Amino acid sequence: MFAGFLKVVDRCEACGFDFTRLNTGDGAAVFVMQIAGAPVVFGALFVQVAYNPPIWAMLAVALPLVGGLSLGLMRPGKGVMIALQMRNKAGQSHHG
Repeated sequence: MFAGFLKVVDRCEACGFDFTRLNTGDGAAVFVMQIAGAPVVFGALFVQVAYNPPIWAMLAVALPLVGGLSLGLMRPGKGVMIALQMRNKAGQSHHG
């Protein structure tokens, strides 16, 4: 389904489905920011209040964690957005 990290192929090699009709836009990125950001931010806030570590230690843990979660969830998130559009027949004309 993907030609690169996030670039979607024009057509499915197996069934010939035309992916050019679908447009996920930034939908996946918005969901990934919420999913990856919320636990890291609230976890960092809890650790800061409970243990008061130095800020460099917080950044050394939180930044790679949110970066890794974001990159790891972006491709599955985009795949889910495409699957939802396919299921709901988005991009198809209802004329006739």
